[in-house]
Formats: sequence, C-alpha cells, structure tokens
Amino acid sequence: MNGWLPTTLPRSNDPKYRTIAQAYEQAIRGGQMLPGEKLPAHRLLAKKLRVTTGTVSRAYAELERCGMVVARVGDGTYVAEPDADGQGLGRLTAAPVQTAMALAANGGGPGAAAVVGVAAASRPIDLGQNVPIPTDEAYLLSATLRELAADERLSGELLLYQPEGGRRSHREAGAHWLARMGAPGPAERVLVTQGAQHGLACVLRAVLRPGDTIFAEALSYPGIVALARQLRLNLVGIEIDDEGIVPAALERACQLLAPRALFCVPTLHNPTTATLSEARRLAIADVALRHNLVVIEDLVPAALLDAPPTPIAARLPEQGIVIGSLSKAVAPGLRIGYVQAPQDWVGKILAVIRSDCWMTAPLCAEIAARWIEGGEIDRLIAQQRTFIDARQAVAAEVLDGTPYRCDPASPHLWLPLAEPWRAAEFATALRHVGVLVKTADSFVIGRGSAPHAVRLSLSGARSDDALREGLTHLARTLRNGPEGLYSA
Repeated sequence: MNGWLPTTLPRSNDPKYRTIAQAYEQAIRGGQMLPGEKLPAHRLLAKKLRVTTGTVSRAYAELERCGMVVARVGDGTYVAEPDADGQGLGRLTAAPVQTAMALAANGGGPGAAAVVGVAAASRPIDLGQNVPIPTDEAYLLSATLRELAADERLSGELLLYQPEGGRRSHREAGAHWLARMGAPGPAERVLVTQGAQHGLACVLRAVLRPGDTIFAEALSYPGIVALARQLRLNLVGIEIDDEGIVPAALERACQLLAPRALFCVPTLHNPTTATLSEARRLAIADVALRHNLVVIEDLVPAALLDAPPTPIAARLPEQGIVIGSLSKAVAPGLRIGYVQAPQDWVGKILAVIRSDCWMTAPLCAEIAARWIEGGEIDRLIAQQRTFIDARQAVAAEVLDGTPYRCDPASPHLWLPLAEPWRAAEFATALRHVGVLVKTADSFVIGRGSAPHAVRLSLSGARSDDALREGLTHLARTLRNGPEGLYSA
C-alpha cells in the first residue's frame, strides 16, 4: 500500500532531494496525503523517479527535520499528525503550489495533477478528521469569560502557580466527569492534564520504562504509536474482532511477552466504533488481574453515551487507570483532560506533570469545571448528539445498501472495502474528487497488516450538505470500482 507518488520531477536548480521533499510537502498540505499515511518505500520511489535511494533518503530526512513526517524504525515513513490546531507541520518552501504545477506540466500524471486540483480548490470535504461539530460552546465561552472577568479575586488566583494535579475544585469537576462515564472515584485520585494525549503521555512515563512491552488493540488510536516510539516502548497489537479485543488472544500474548500494560478504547472504539460486551470486559479484567497488567483505558469517546458501560479499568482498583477529556464531545481547544489512577500511582504521575509542564493552565481548567458543575456540559453534549443523529441519518440515506459499521452515538463510521478495492487507491480516488478519508493503516499497531477499510468522520464536514456531497462522491466511487480510476 503505497501513498501518493510523483511520477516525474520538474526542471529545477534545486537539488533533486529538495525537489522531492517540496513535492511531498504540497501533497501533504493539499490533502493528497493524510496524517498517518505511509510514504512509498525508498527503493520504490527511487525507481519511479530514476534517482538513487540516497536521494530519497535525504528528501525524507528533510521532511522529517521540518516535522512533516515521522520515521518508524523498521516500518517506514509516515505523514506526521498535526498539532491540535492543525498547524503543527513545518514548512520547506514558500511556493509549494508552483512545485505541484511544475510536476503536472512535466507529465507528472494524474497524481500530480490532483495536487494542483486540490491546491486550487477552495476546500476539500474532510471526512478524515474526527472533531466535534460546533454547537453553543463559543457562545458559552464568551459568557463564562465575562463571569470570570467580573470576579477579580478569582481571576488573580488563576494567574498564580497551582498544585501539579490542579486546584481542588478542578479535580472535583474531573471526578464528576469521569463518574459520568462509569468510573466514580474520589477527587484525590483525579489529576488535571492538558488534554487526553498529555494525560496518556504522563501515565506512560510514570508506569513504564524504556524497553517495557505495552499492548493495544491491533487497530487503535494513532497517538499511542507516537508516544511508544518516543518513550522507546515495545508496542504490540492484540487481535480484535467485530466486538473488540479477543480475550483468548490477550491471554496468549501475556503468556509469551510478559507485558507491563494494556492501552485500550473498549467503548466506541476508534476507529471501528465497536463497544465491548460485559462478558468481554470481565474476561479481559480477569486476564489483566492474573498477569498483573496495568490497564490504561481511554474514555474520551464514551462521553457521547447517555449510560456508558463500566470501564475495564474501573474493575481493577489497584491496576486500572482511566483517561478522559472534553476533546471529542465538546471542545478540543480547551485542552483539558482528566486522569484517574490508583493511589499508589498518583504521586508518580504528579511528579511527571511537575517535570513536564509544572501544571495545567488553570484558566482552561476553571472554564471546564464551571461547565461540568453547572450542567452546561450536558446541554452541549445533548446538542452534539442531535447533530450526530442528523449526520448518521444522512449517511444511512446516501450509503443505503453499502455495508458499513457504526454505533448510533459515534461521530464516525467504519467502512470495510470489498474486492477489488485497496484502501490506498480508494483514498486516492476520493482525493481526486475532493474528499478526504483516513485509511486503516493510520491505526495499525506494530507490524500488523492493515485491513482494506477506511474511517469516515461524519463531523469533519462543514455542514450536513457538505457531508451529503462528500458521501455521494464516495458512494459513486465505490460503485465505479478501481478500474475507473483516472479515466477521462
């Protein structure tokens, strides 16, 4: 499964490696390649462009230096995930569009022509990014900031240093938020972090050491891959089926590899939307207990459910850790997350937070706490669910007859592809009509093979009409099949 390929190089006074890097910069910025997508192997690209593998290696190194891609030892090079604001990628050149146009002018083929088309288009329809649909949070933020501005004493306190784990009131709000997702616990065991990803990073640094083995679902949240690589952890994927983790597979892996921890998303799983049954949760908790496995559970998607099932980690009071945030249900820009850990781990995680950033910004934590304790959060989530219901209805109508997997509360769908489609070429075909999706290889853990499937975010499109248009293009592309690619 190879990503976007420039089939020729434009005439340029720049070194060839830089021209290649500039072409890939434009492909990434223009939506031709999505975060997590794998770049072509060095030898394949070198053969295609008639350059040396050393030239390709220098091009990829230049992209990595600027933060455009990340290299995984023994696995390949992948498009980097952007920052929370989508602006985290570096820049190689001030004129990437000209590079793409030169590729097309010099016979760059349909792939190069599509770069120009996407760059020239006003905006593609994004079915790749999993973000909440805007509701009343901006209006509510304005009102909350006015309230804070009127309280000079509290405003002054929020500008001071705070305890590493957050103010008492903020930790209590976090405890209420996690209890809402089936993980009740005292505020003393809840820590405030700068989003779920920061919380996960702190937990991994507190619980594991370089070289330790950690398990995750064979398809899982891509953020765990980046963290495992940075912390030099041995990340191993565990077999999943239509319901989620297979307990027997987890048992076998524990016997063979002596892992330290399991990271999992058993409720509204990303990307497949599956939710583990009660029987599976009990079986996995039993395996974890017998093998002294620390279970780190991501509860972020569960916030969209009225009555989430009891987390696996909540069944393991001495070795279960849960992580939640407001990112997917309310507002990712608040950058507030909550970690609930056994008392023996709290001090170690606090030490990591202190060394990492000293504390989470108290202003954002205060806003989140007010929304949680005042009940505004419930209204925002109710609005989010209403919008998701409407978009699920659009998907059901447009994709009628197309087999896909979803949960009514999930903001995304999981679309397995029938033969002869391959995920990479399907995503490429969609880019040509201005639609972005995420392929399964963005979620693969370890060296496992990716199924031919894509995740479709219903919330990334700007409107219901844009979603309908994007899904209509997708359905048409599915029907036409890969033999229709690039045909005039």
